[in-house]
Amino acid sequence: MSRFNVRKVAVLGAGVMGAQIAAHLVNVKVPVILFDLPDPKAPTLPAAPALGRPGGAGPKSGIALRAIENLKKLKPSPLGVAEDAVLIEPANYEEHLERLRECDLVIEAIAERMDWKTDLYHKIAPFVAPHAILASNTSGLSITRLSEALPESIRPRFCGIHFFNPPRYMQLVELIATPSTQAGILDDLEAFVTTTLGKGVVRAKDTPNFIANRIGIAGMLSTMKEAENFGLSFDIVDDLTGKKLGRASSGTFRTADVVGLDTMAHVIKTLQDNLSLDTDPFYGSFGTPPVLAKLIELGHLGQKTKAGFYKKVGRDVLRFDLASGDYVPAGAKADPVYERMLKKPAAERLKLLRNAEGPQGRFLWAILRNSFHYAAIHLASIADTARDVDQAMRWGFGMKQGPFELWQEAGWLEVARMVQEDIDAGRALCKAPLPDWVFHGPVAEAGGVHTEAGSWNPSTGRFEPRRALPVYRRQIFPELLLGEGGPRPERSGQTVFENDGLRLWTLPEVAGDVLIASLRSKMHTLGPDVIEGLAEAVERAEADYRGLVIWSPDEPFSAGADLQAMLPGFLMGGVAAIDEAEAELQRIMLRIRYANVPVVAAVRGLALGGGCELAVHCARRVAHMESYIGLVEVGVGLIPGGGGLTYIARRAAENARLSTGKDLLPFLSDGFTAAAMAKVGTSALESRKLGYLLESDVVVAHRDELLHVALNEARAMAESGWRPPLKRLFPVAGRDARATILGQLVNMRDGGFISQHDFHIADHIATVLTGGDVDPGTLVSEEYLMTLERRAFGALLTHPKTQERIMGMLSTGKPVRN
Repeated sequence: MSRFNVRKVAVLGAGVMGAQIAAHLVNVKVPVILFDLPDPKAPTLPAAPALGRPGGAGPKSGIALRAIENLKKLKPSPLGVAEDAVLIEPANYEEHLERLRECDLVIEAIAERMDWKTDLYHKIAPFVAPHAILASNTSGLSITRLSEALPESIRPRFCGIHFFNPPRYMQLVELIATPSTQAGILDDLEAFVTTTLGKGVVRAKDTPNFIANRIGIAGMLSTMKEAENFGLSFDIVDDLTGKKLGRASSGTFRTADVVGLDTMAHVIKTLQDNLSLDTDPFYGSFGTPPVLAKLIELGHLGQKTKAGFYKKVGRDVLRFDLASGDYVPAGAKADPVYERMLKKPAAERLKLLRNAEGPQGRFLWAILRNSFHYAAIHLASIADTARDVDQAMRWGFGMKQGPFELWQEAGWLEVARMVQEDIDAGRALCKAPLPDWVFHGPVAEAGGVHTEAGSWNPSTGRFEPRRALPVYRRQIFPELLLGEGGPRPERSGQTVFENDGLRLWTLPEVAGDVLIASLRSKMHTLGPDVIEGLAEAVERAEADYRGLVIWSPDEPFSAGADLQAMLPGFLMGGVAAIDEAEAELQRIMLRIRYANVPVVAAVRGLALGGGCELAVHCARRVAHMESYIGLVEVGVGLIPGGGGLTYIARRAAENARLSTGKDLLPFLSDGFTAAAMAKVGTSALESRKLGYLLESDVVVAHRDELLHVALNEARAMAESGWRPPLKRLFPVAGRDARATILGQLVNMRDGGFISQHDFHIADHIATVLTGGDVDPGTLVSEEYLMTLERRAFGALLTHPKTQERIMGMLSTGKPVRN
């Protein structure tokens, strides 16, 4: 079987998207060259060696160089660790086109101008390797028209590849073929984008704005139009169309600010220029909203210009008021009655909204009706199946459900009837009736477009299963849509043991010799049931299996110890009760560390506090790229009490042993700072830099491949004769190092950088990490340091300032600074 081997990628265009695509390629260890125009300021730039750049890029690559430097400043960061920006090679079209011959994939990501793109294609075509794929990251231009600028030899290897902004974080990538694209090209690219880049791929038809932007921008225009119809302000609309509606928390207008109002206007113009009433009956609603046009005229383009629909002045958030042409205070919230409505079951929810008397309820029904209407009318022309539409809206616009999923959940024919009644009454955006397949035939009989057999394809008149590409065998439990057939973890495998906090089970058809532990508690916190289940897991794994994988089908990995479960014991039994609970947690951590089978932590999302401690005590960690790992106990006035500080001290000793120096303090400094400042890695890569992941740990780009990799890792470790580490004593830095740390803390406290209680907590952390009142180099055991952890934990728990922090966190979910 042939394998598409991507050894190097070229990205053409160092703008916002091009530079961030390059950054994500570096995140997943793909060498990348970032091209742009030769810099007109080149004569004033320093020589390349002074910049320390690889690849010999000269001053003419200044545009690309500046784009790479700017990546370090962007928030959220497009880079897993900021210093990896140096791994992106800058280049320019004048000096470095020969470098394209090294590349297996060339991604064009220049501005959305057909003429500029085709001019560039003429320039690069002679240098594209004969085996390489060339793909355009256009957000909506015709891929077929773009291909016409290419030589016949390249057209079979050309397609569209549409990333969503920001590309590191957004799951969706749309792939678009032309009539000339070889079938295998998209298969190869889909495999690379899925496993290596960690994206969810949807194949779109070559129509204006493809799938997600076609549906999504039409939805945003509909929302703006209906907001005007019902007289609702931007802040009210965003409150209604954010998390309450199961969509991105930024809602509608704030999302537009993040995307960029000029970008949004361009996507709208693509619809305006390439569609008409003949090709889209909703064309009349594609006019640029007056408020958007006014903001663009004023140069208020959203987040990038610090003003758009919203503007922040100091700590105040203001919203634009079209009538006055100025900004006015924002922050209004929706009527609570609609929040209650939106929590009702789907069928009841939609009926309540449709029959609502208030403008906010009628607005919500209107935008949902419009989304159902638009998606049904255009399904056949923009996508192969309804699955593509719903996945595109989940992955590209942050929706919990796509439009067809919600429609199906609420009762297919009943919702169809309500939508058609509104169309007939002239309340919809256009008069086009719902397609016949909505009311008659297989969809009506099945009660929706997603079934066990597959998802509806109106062009073939069949329910069609997912593509069976080899890459998807790595996804044991792919993300499924409502009503769609496929394996679901809660219904799969053979249960070996379960309680309220944890399920132990196996997958005989995949890896029956490895036990899986899945946490069930809220936020997967570590309460008594989870600890009991983990102890059972190690016992059973050692007796009957070759390995143990700690994996849960949903995020997070674990938010740490269960504070609410801890408080009753403290109130009834005092510190002694907490000491015993902490001792039990520490025992299970050591039991996992020294288990006679490899224990693999499959980390995804948050691994905080006790969750971090659980992960670091496993034999190996397999972490999704978007894993956020750290010891955060100081936020509630405590120290890590489940072996986290012991782990830092042990790792410092291990690292020092490999060094010629005898001073332990330099090896402790980063770990102390991370724990004392509650630093959390903002990616798996940064978590590795903080020391919570090791170089031997595996980082996985696609979240749905995590279990597959973890199971194989556990089996490979067992197959290689893995044995747990031998218990050994290790040296600690002692009282002298603690005194040095305290001296630095005194300066921070006296300078107003930390509070007295912060100082007190940090002193406890330093005491544990350095071994307490002992000589430098004293040999200690893990159990000894864990005893120090428990003492410090108990002492802090009785402190009034710590209790204030705990109660503040439990009541508001936010840390209290005192």
